[in-house]
Amino acid sequence: MKRSIKIFGYALLAILLLVLMAVAYIYFDGIPNYKYDPPETVRTLQVPRDSALVERGAKIATLLCNECHRSDDGKLVGKQMLDMPAELAPSYSLNITQDQEHGIGNWTDGEIYYFLRTGIHKDGHWSPPFMPKFPLMADDDLYSIIAWLRSDDPALAPDTREFPPTKWNLLVKFLSHVAFTPPPLPEKAISIPDTTDLIKYGRYVADGLCACYACHSADFTKMDLLVPENSAGFYGGGNPMLNLEGETVNSANITMDKETGIGNWTYEQFYEAVKYSKSPKGGPLYYPMFPHTTLSDVEIKGIWSYLQTVPPLKNKVDRYKPKD
Repeated sequence: MKRSIKIFGYALLAILLLVLMAVAYIYFDGIPNYKYDPPETVRTLQVPRDSALVERGAKIATLLCNECHRSDDGKLVGKQMLDMPAELAPSYSLNITQDQEHGIGNWTDGEIYYFLRTGIHKDGHWSPPFMPKFPLMADDDLYSIIAWLRSDDPALAPDTREFPPTKWNLLVKFLSHVAFTPPPLPEKAISIPDTTDLIKYGRYVADGLCACYACHSADFTKMDLLVPENSAGFYGGGNPMLNLEGETVNSANITMDKETGIGNWTYEQFYEAVKYSKSPKGGPLYYPMFPHTTLSDVEIKGIWSYLQTVPPLKNKVDRYKPKD
């Protein structure tokens, strides 16, 4: 009996040592690096700088880039992310101006494309999940972002401001080793669906372009970048997010459940909520929801049409109420 207890104790100690070694490895190794190895078509990519692409890219930037990278003076030099969890503070977004040293002025089109798809920087380091990746975005939309980044938009003019690198905690390092990995490049071209099929088009705008499901599903750590509908609580909300004061704001259930979702909303109410961040009950919708004023009527109509097809989830979300 004593011998069995001793053997069990040794085994437990060995397991504990292995766990401690694994934790130490992850802590000191940090965010994993990956080989920067895009195909030749990406390495040699050259996006045309035509005005239509630049205009489209500027529009997409208002939806996906500006909120995180824009400073108080309007320049896209990055800023402290006040809506990040306290245990990750201080966290900073990056300078994406055309500055050669402090921004992305010396990146090639292919390097930007590869980074936006996978999160892998040209030197191999990987951006953790807080920087979105866009594996489902249409090629032309991704090209338009690149064309805009090369444009004469004053917000992108070279600027030497730079914030210190974020010091990621053990949890982020652990998740970056075991839960989050770079999505693969698309195996074939991705086209923007025709607007004549509003459901298909709306699915692209909601899932592929704007990634609405990321915030409006249950948990960032349980979302599926490649098959969004496999994300936990798909569009059922309840994802605990933070506002700029560090208060928890649970995302809304935007499935068509009539009791806990938006099944009783009219299209006009949905339009006002998306376009202008207005609540059907009167007053504003609160950050991190923000007005999507650059979305076109057909894009919003498409999202609405698509959401009609998403399976309703009965999930009552405790919505944020500002302090008096």
